[in-house]
Amino acid sequence: MAILAYALSPIDLIPDFIPVIGYFDDLVLVPFGLILLIKIVPQDLLDEYRTKAEQSDFVIEKNWITAALIVALWVGGMAVTWYVLRRFRSIGHR
Repeated sequence: MAILAYALSPIDLIPDFIPVIGYFDDLVLVPFGLILLIKIVPQDLLDEYRTKAEQSDFVIEKNWITAALIVALWVGGMAVTWYVLRRFRSIGHR
């Protein structure tokens, strides 16, 4: 629960707005916590749940239309940001 809480929490050891190192704590602590969790859980319990997961008929289907829409929104957002920044920069040079 602590790993999940840290991953979803808006409070970090290093704030995310700091370039490059802002996400470094997330990239290190969350995988380290998951590795630690796997080592702590008893092997027989892990095997039991892995078997249940393999036998499950739950399937996540790939939805390419939704993925394309999300990518298009990101690209569109970046294009609008680029356009606004270019306009703002050209206004400042007048």
